[in-house]
Amino acid sequence: VQLVESGGQLVQTGDSLKLSCVASGRAFSPYGMGWFRQVPGKEREFLAHINWNGGISYSGASVKGRLYALKDNAKNTVFLQMNGLEPEDTGVYICAADSQGLGYDIWGQGTKVTVSS
Repeated sequence: VQLVESGGQLVQTGDSLKLSCVASGRAFSPYGMGWFRQVPGKEREFLAHINWNGGISYSGASVKGRLYALKDNAKNTVFLQMNGLEPEDTGVYICAADSQGLGYDIWGQGTKVTVSS
């Protein structure tokens, strides 16, 4: 299974953006999918998670209310909806899959988002 993110771009403060992560390869039915943000010099930050079945989702405390995960099971795709973007949201956004219920074990390469002030 491979995860490929897309949708990253240069946006302005206050804009909204929706990122996509498509899973390809063998039959895909993970326990859940997550989104993370990587900024140079900082630890990878958890943003949001969504269960593949059942639809339960939650977001990290730092982005709650602004960023949240969505999914389309039929298209093997998970999304990250981002609203009210701020310069501090600049970074590489990475999706990950928890394929066995033991934690995220499949990672994408990421897509870059830059928020200008």
